[in-house]
Amino acid sequence: MLGLEMVVVVGIAVLAAAAGERRTRIASPVLLVAVGILLAFAPMLDGFHLDPDVVLLWFLPVLLYWESLTISLRGIRRDLWTIVLASTVLVVLSAAVVAVIAHAFGLPWGPAWVLGAAVAPTDATATAALAKALPQRNLTLLRAESLVNDGTALVLYGIAIAATVSEHALGPLEISGMFVLAYAGGAIVGFAIGWVGLRVRNRFVDPSLNTVAHVLVPFTAYLVAELISASGVIAVVVAGIFMGRAGPRRNTPEARQQTTSVFVFASLVINGSLFVLVGLEMNADTRAVPAASLGTACLLAVAVWLALVLVRMAFQFLSGLLIGAFDHGPHREDHRLGPRARVVSGLAGFRGAVSLAAALGIPMVLDDGSAFPDRAVIVFAAAGVILLTLAVQAPLLPWLVRWARFPADNLALEERRLAQSTAIAETLAALPELVAGLGVGDAARERVQRELERQRRVLDAQGVERPADDDVELVRGHEDYRRLKLAVLEQQRAVVLRLRDQQTIDDTVLRRIQAQLDAEEVRFTGRTILD
Repeated sequence: MLGLEMVVVVGIAVLAAAAGERRTRIASPVLLVAVGILLAFAPMLDGFHLDPDVVLLWFLPVLLYWESLTISLRGIRRDLWTIVLASTVLVVLSAAVVAVIAHAFGLPWGPAWVLGAAVAPTDATATAALAKALPQRNLTLLRAESLVNDGTALVLYGIAIAATVSEHALGPLEISGMFVLAYAGGAIVGFAIGWVGLRVRNRFVDPSLNTVAHVLVPFTAYLVAELISASGVIAVVVAGIFMGRAGPRRNTPEARQQTTSVFVFASLVINGSLFVLVGLEMNADTRAVPAASLGTACLLAVAVWLALVLVRMAFQFLSGLLIGAFDHGPHREDHRLGPRARVVSGLAGFRGAVSLAAALGIPMVLDDGSAFPDRAVIVFAAAGVILLTLAVQAPLLPWLVRWARFPADNLALEERRLAQSTAIAETLAALPELVAGLGVGDAARERVQRELERQRRVLDAQGVERPADDDVELVRGHEDYRRLKLAVLEQQRAVVLRLRDQQTIDDTVLRRIQAQLDAEEVRFTGRTILD
């Protein structure tokens, strides 16, 4: 019964946090974690523990895949070296510094490295939820880093666990081989599964079956990669980027819309669930630490959190200097971030459920049968670091964004207008050929041509900073037409609903007509599920 109770509780928490965010201006992930901490005191949730496999095998593939599908590949290419350094060197450096601090607090070197590897990576879920206010380029950098650095951290984590459990120190050659297999193997698997998945999807015209095939891609990529000891994270990310790049050329509009709806919904529910579950687990972790060690564990969590922030901040500036010294291209100035932008990126390194899942995945016993050293302290410290990044860094981020004085980020809007204007202009040029090929009459051609020309004039007028009086009237007339059209659609809905209520038409007829009216309204409002 606990499973059903959790579904209801988590669902209510997600809705309440969304409403609370609008009222309090506190980010919903912070509210969800707080709700989870409070829920842990409920008798029916006493003794709850988050299964790390649920995060790593069920939640993580979907979240990583959706982030990979929607990320800017052009943005990744532009700042590739920054992303590579942040997702590899920064992760190793952060883990090493945390290991030194943990060892100074009394943890043996093996468990100290386990803690370092667990908290080293930033979390894609937390980044996507908390850093929306950043300009597109800065957000792409953070998202790309969070997508890849899990792979580096989990390899480090595996090495630290193996060395602690078996007390067998791995040599440089073995460690290098594990990293090569993780990255190269994961990339190959991801590309192969993406290639196969694209062709499988093309065989299903039915949107529902097409969506099932698409949803299978991240899980299959993760599974195959893990079976050959490669990185499931890298496999999912590569498969997502491949599908995001090649997918728009294939599939039907209905399949694309349905797939997008499914992933948006799954991402929303999983994100919300993860933050609530993290809060629940934090409460349980506190009770698991012996009373005599609780003070030390709290100090360790604070020290590790501060170290991670300082290391990340220093790395932002050092990596910028390093890349600047070797970047002599014609667009090198476009590739550089200002000091204030680097401060913002330094404080935007949120930790999340992956770090907690790694800590919870620590074995209970060693090969010799003894208990894993300081396991409860490691889990508590990892949970404390997550809580501090969300409770301290997240509220500071909006203020830092204003302090950074980022230039207006209108690039996406300008490119959208450019794409629409170009599409209309080239379609008008190709219209005679289209008319001849389809064999339609002059009336249809003139109607389509008038509609396209009106759309072009409106786009041109909207793109003018100070439009002329004629342009103002054109835009106002277009807005009046849009409002009237929406009112007409609403009137049609009311009529169809009345006919259904009067038993004149069946519910199935209502749903079909309503779906058609909804699609037309979306076209007129210009809103999409990705907005």
